[in-house]
Amino acid sequence: MAETVDIRELNVLIEQQSNFVTNLTTGLNRVIVGQKHLIESLLIGLLSDGHILLEGVPGLAKTLTINTLAKLIDSKFSRIQFTPDLLPADVVGTMVYSQKEEGFQIKKGPVFANFVLADEINRAPAKVQSALLEAMQEHQVTIGDNTMALPKPFLVMATQNPIEQEGTYPLPEAQMDRFMLKVIIGYPTIEEEKKIMRENLAGSMPEILPVSSADEILKAREVVKQVYIDEKIEQYIADMVFATRYPKQYGLDELSPMITFGASPRASINLAKASRAYAFIKRRGYVVPEDVRAVAHDVLRHRIGLSYEAEANNITTEDIVSQIINKVEVP
Repeated sequence: MAETVDIRELNVLIEQQSNFVTNLTTGLNRVIVGQKHLIESLLIGLLSDGHILLEGVPGLAKTLTINTLAKLIDSKFSRIQFTPDLLPADVVGTMVYSQKEEGFQIKKGPVFANFVLADEINRAPAKVQSALLEAMQEHQVTIGDNTMALPKPFLVMATQNPIEQEGTYPLPEAQMDRFMLKVIIGYPTIEEEKKIMRENLAGSMPEILPVSSADEILKAREVVKQVYIDEKIEQYIADMVFATRYPKQYGLDELSPMITFGASPRASINLAKASRAYAFIKRRGYVVPEDVRAVAHDVLRHRIGLSYEAEANNITTEDIVSQIINKVEVP
């Protein structure tokens, strides 16, 4: 009985705390047409302290979305355009000699912001991509002998062009794994397209005023951590991740030759975190299987290695995750 009371209290707490989710969504919807899934994914990343990788063709409002979000939260935003000649110092910063001080001083790079947009991350070589790794994982940057903490909240949203495009360096698996979600963005519907066209021709961009603050996000994160995950749901998450590693154990024999490596333990952690955030957005104090299913594609699609056989048969990680979701028993 005590547990039901706790859940009730938690639901009340979430009801109070999640007002800003409505405000942020409304604010984003005033500027962004459609892209409901992108907005939801951004909120999940924000609430569970995770980074997001977006894949889609240019011109789908990826930059506009994160820039708007930063303005709504009244926090610092920076955009780094990744190019083949970019250097790690261009991202994290460097030591600059000051004649006045007669010594070296630290010049901080654009990574020192709350929201960092790493635009077209797969156009820069591995050395630059790895410069972001420490920042994303440890939330700190080392320049020379100095290690400095990054501001809170800190969210990297990287965009990448579909790999087939020219002049791209595929992201290494270790870098991919550091992104909590990989979100695929599609084209707008024809109605949305007409609305985008009208708004752009009218040239009337709404003024974006802050509706929340960094402190409010940090408080909400603490509430998200309290969202209840039952043992059965934990088992369900573990089963999903294990099905990517040992498909035969789950009666998915046909997937075995398609997968070279399964999802890492980060996948389980992120599935649980994202499910919690999703439940919070839906104003619930507990996670249900639907929450896990709703975030499974975004959490798992970039963590599964495809074999040549899968590629020859045009099987994508998308198909594999869908088969796993359909096969793994729901608690």
